[in-house]
Amino acid sequence: MENPALNLHAVADDGRPMATVLAIASGKGGVGKTNIAANLAVCLAAANQRVLLLDADLSLGNLDLLMNLHSKYNISHVLSGRKSMEEIIQTGPQGVRVVCGASGLERLADISEGEHCRLIQHLGRLQRETDTILIDTAAGISRSVIGFCLAADGVLVVTTPEATAMADSYGMIKVLARKGYAGPINLVVNMACSLAEGKQTYQRMADVAQRFLQTTVYYAGTLLKDERLCAAVRSRTPVVLAYPKSQISESLAAVATRLGGTRRPVGPDDSFFRRVIRWLN
Repeated sequence: MENPALNLHAVADDGRPMATVLAIASGKGGVGKTNIAANLAVCLAAANQRVLLLDADLSLGNLDLLMNLHSKYNISHVLSGRKSMEEIIQTGPQGVRVVCGASGLERLADISEGEHCRLIQHLGRLQRETDTILIDTAAGISRSVIGFCLAADGVLVVTTPEATAMADSYGMIKVLARKGYAGPINLVVNMACSLAEGKQTYQRMADVAQRFLQTTVYYAGTLLKDERLCAAVRSRTPVVLAYPKSQISESLAAVATRLGGTRRPVGPDDSFFRRVIRWLN
């Protein structure tokens, strides 16, 4: 089932719309989640959206490598008050703004009241100045990963056709369902040998989620194995820029289009970053 674009907008106290927030998650590492996040950000920016890409992988973040960025500062410097958010943001391809993660995020649930206010102030302002925020979460289902997902407008779960990846991705969907997540859960199948294999993988997971969790999982697309993706990683260039006419690039652009309007109903000034703090406390 394809996810219908809801086109609802969170609205700040001053009446301005706030950015759509999409969390990109996986049950395990090695499924291409970060690569997908980077390329989706570039695709959305190419469609004239103001995009912020937040690296929330707390221990193995590598978005800076994929985007060919050299980051000296990260969000831990904002928490400590040594830098402002504007000072740590890096500008990547197509004007995508990137916030590199750090160990400071690991203690997001235990920050002081002053750090709490500082973080909300900085990140809340970014949500008002951006059209789309993509959160590249860490692999697995840690507390911080689930917190980011529960607070997002939509979640994109990345899997591959391998049984272990499917099992772990289902574990992610199961946690979200049991915690009453209200936004759409989308599934993209990466590294498939064929479109038929990708759709079959999706259908198996969607059927199980519907049967045992009473949860709808939407089809975001299938990405086929492609050596050009590996070549792009080696050159530290998103594949949609390195090989824009390739099938993998066209597939990524299709996923970006499909997810571009994903929203869930939210209340006034119910910003993503306020929801993150609420879920983690």
